[in-house]
Amino acid sequence: MDLILNRMDYLQVGVTSQKTMKLIPASRHRATQKVVIGDHDGVVMCFGMKKGEAAAVFKTLPGPKIARLELGGVINTPQEKIFIAAASEIRGFTKRGKQFLSFETNLTESIKAMHISGSDLFLSASYIYNHYCDCKDQHYYLSGDKINDVICLPVERLSRITPVLACQDRVLRVLQGSDVMYAVEVPGPPTVLALHNGNGGDSGEDLLFGTSDGKLALIQITTSKPVRKWEIQNEKKRGGILCIDSFDIVGDGVKDLLVGRDDGMVEVYSFDNANEPVLRFDQMLSESVTSIQGGCVGKDSYDEIVVSTYSGWVTGLTTEPIHKESGPGEELKINQEMQNKISSLRNELEHLQYKVLQERENYQQSSQSSKAKSAVPSFGINDKFTLNKDDASYSLILEVQTAIDNVLIQSDVPIDLLDVDKNSAVVSFSSCDSESNDNFLLATYRCQADTTRLELKIRSIEGQYGTLQAYVTPRIQPKTCQVRQYHIKPLSLHQRTHFIDHDRKGEGVFKSDNISTISILKDVLSKEATKRKINLNISYEINEVSVKHTLKLIHPKLEYQLLLAKKVQLIDALKELQIHEGNTNFLIPEYHCILEEADHLQEEYKKQPAHLERLYGMITDLFIDKFKFKGTNVKTKVPLLLEILDSYDQNALISFFDAA
Repeated sequence: MDLILNRMDYLQVGVTSQKTMKLIPASRHRATQKVVIGDHDGVVMCFGMKKGEAAAVFKTLPGPKIARLELGGVINTPQEKIFIAAASEIRGFTKRGKQFLSFETNLTESIKAMHISGSDLFLSASYIYNHYCDCKDQHYYLSGDKINDVICLPVERLSRITPVLACQDRVLRVLQGSDVMYAVEVPGPPTVLALHNGNGGDSGEDLLFGTSDGKLALIQITTSKPVRKWEIQNEKKRGGILCIDSFDIVGDGVKDLLVGRDDGMVEVYSFDNANEPVLRFDQMLSESVTSIQGGCVGKDSYDEIVVSTYSGWVTGLTTEPIHKESGPGEELKINQEMQNKISSLRNELEHLQYKVLQERENYQQSSQSSKAKSAVPSFGINDKFTLNKDDASYSLILEVQTAIDNVLIQSDVPIDLLDVDKNSAVVSFSSCDSESNDNFLLATYRCQADTTRLELKIRSIEGQYGTLQAYVTPRIQPKTCQVRQYHIKPLSLHQRTHFIDHDRKGEGVFKSDNISTISILKDVLSKEATKRKINLNISYEINEVSVKHTLKLIHPKLEYQLLLAKKVQLIDALKELQIHEGNTNFLIPEYHCILEEADHLQEEYKKQPAHLERLYGMITDLFIDKFKFKGTNVKTKVPLLLEILDSYDQNALISFFDAA
């Protein structure tokens, strides 16, 4: 059965944060629901749909940026009360908009994540977690890394309070009171948590989580240990997951998984007989999806997926068909409805044009006044800089609430900019003087007129560390620019491990198959210790066998890239033979395979120079570092090494390392 959903844009509010839109439960099954959303202007808006138009139920005055919005109420009753987190304050509203709660937590950091269960309130700032009951402090925990989300297993089903923190260091921390009961290492930095089926699944302990590198998984949080159920890899290289919901959009009686990603992708997963998720539907929106909900908003009895985006659009993907079969009377009614909608949109457009002219005049007057203050317009940037361990590169994602004009990338360390299929911007490079001003890269991305999101791929060189800067200029007047900085670390292509021997004091032991990793650590630690005037004793043991072992690990990757070049060189000749002979039956299977995969091979080959250069660089560093530990400088022999690599043979390469 195909799932067909049609897009309906309802309205636009201000810029939104992750998990700030909810659907208020309806009084009866499949009746239309109200949407409540909070934005960066501090406005909470609740609206419903009447005759195809969004009608406000209530709208609050502006205030501090709203970081989270949750629904709550007495356990085992409809969750209709609206709670928002803004700065360090929690406010509560009824579904009619009457404020009934204002709770100042007095946290030193702004609240980033929130979960509500009955009278229990679970909050997290960047590093601090707090649990309140009836607005009274109960428990506290200080995390070693940033907390991205917080949730609690359903108290009504388990009769115990089990909060779970999603932390940036790739760990889910399961708490009991103010202590960590146990920690679960996960495949990527977890960005969002959700109860399976909205209630913890069959056991009440099933927890869904999504990661910043796009993986989705289900885990059971028992009292003693985690039980991993399933995990979906991000094979299509889609964006990080920002929001998850459970709702039966397919209509088979089993709740489906609704997923929103930071590249604008909306996905629906159904479950097969083995309770494994299967992708049933996906649709790309033009900007990151900050919230996702399943319900009924546009019309009675038509289920839909409602999403909010970074720039504040509330959009429905509905099961209601666009074209309905109708009789003459119904056709007249539909035409009349369409005419009314067009007339309403024209009036709204005229009003907006008039408002723009008014604001432009006000701006001109204020900027020309002698008492005028700086009138530089402000704009928000949603940015993310993450390591992709699969291809040893970094993704830099920049998203602006308005169209981007250009982005200037500057780096004080050598980096490579890689091609991104989703990127339609035109890039140009400027010459740099790296010796006099530490400027290794200057590149400008000029965006198309409607681009609000730009994704870049960057590859760094381990051991060379510094700062990458992005200067973002949107299409607004007067021209203004914001700068974002990203630190490139010495071991930039390594990631944290969580298996640490706590019995060691005052010393660190670093082990690696690759001598170059140890060399980088030695250089950086020595440099930082000298800078801080710390006495540091470094000793090292080099195992000669490790060099051959590392070369053998690199061998399959290098062999693949070199074989790829040979295959691509054959493609034109094989195609000519195919045209000349009329068929390819006389070709050996290997050549058949090359012809069939020609497009894929040529696409791979376009990326090859960067891959080969990186592998050559790793082998060259390994050669230099091997002899550096012996006190010998072999940089003069590097050209000979590159000659051996160009006519690559594994045994010849190992012999060169041994003989040198």
